[in-house]
Amino acid sequence: MNHLPQAWGRPRDDVYGAYDASHLQTSGPQQHTQSPIVTGTSVVAVKFKDGVVIAADNLASYGSLARFTDVKRLRKFNSQVVVGFGGDVSDMQYLDRLLSSLDIRENYSTTETPLNAKNLHTYLSKVMYKRRSDFNPLWNHILVAGLEHENKPFLASVDLLGTTFSSPTLATGFGAHLAQPILRRVVPDEATVESVSREQAVALVKECMKVLFYRDARSLDKYSIAVVTKDGIDLKEDEKLESQSWAFAEGIRGYGTQVN
Repeated sequence: MNHLPQAWGRPRDDVYGAYDASHLQTSGPQQHTQSPIVTGTSVVAVKFKDGVVIAADNLASYGSLARFTDVKRLRKFNSQVVVGFGGDVSDMQYLDRLLSSLDIRENYSTTETPLNAKNLHTYLSKVMYKRRSDFNPLWNHILVAGLEHENKPFLASVDLLGTTFSSPTLATGFGAHLAQPILRRVVPDEATVESVSREQAVALVKECMKVLFYRDARSLDKYSIAVVTKDGIDLKEDEKLESQSWAFAEGIRGYGTQVN
């Protein structure tokens, strides 16, 4: 073996002949990700009178396998914004590095006004639309929760096509089917946001996480939840559904072998 640093581990050319790397070459087209592999499921968020509550479970699934059980899908950006990621985990990590780089540039800039939630949502929508236009999309559905000018609550989404949407309640993945009806019972429109307290919003989101755990096969009972107000971000990354288990299934009668 050739143990010189420039060719560690390769056979010696003077003994075995020059290394043939032709099999590494390809004349085919450049290929991009056709579908996500390791994915996170729902992100749920709701506005209340003083801010926004957002939550996402800590599971990353490899297809239908619950592979990684400690993947945090909420990211803080400065003291006013939380970004929640649904979809491909590797693309989430890429966007996380992108946001970290942006945050560093912001900290070194001379601008006194930091980026707020609306600014960040606009930036992410441009990133997602550009990648979609390159036929190399980032396979994520993102919720941006935080405050805009005059500490007004802000909540909006952007998907892999760069499509944007804003609402007092939002959910991605299966949560768009299961959590949104629960959220809209309490916050049907923008006019009702002022009547919702922080405690009500947190309880509402926790109820949605419980329903998703029981009904979505790609979810977990361990989740992250963040509350964004003018006082900052209260982020808890290891919350667990209280007294939730499938133990009640043992008492169900009517199917399978009956004992006593």
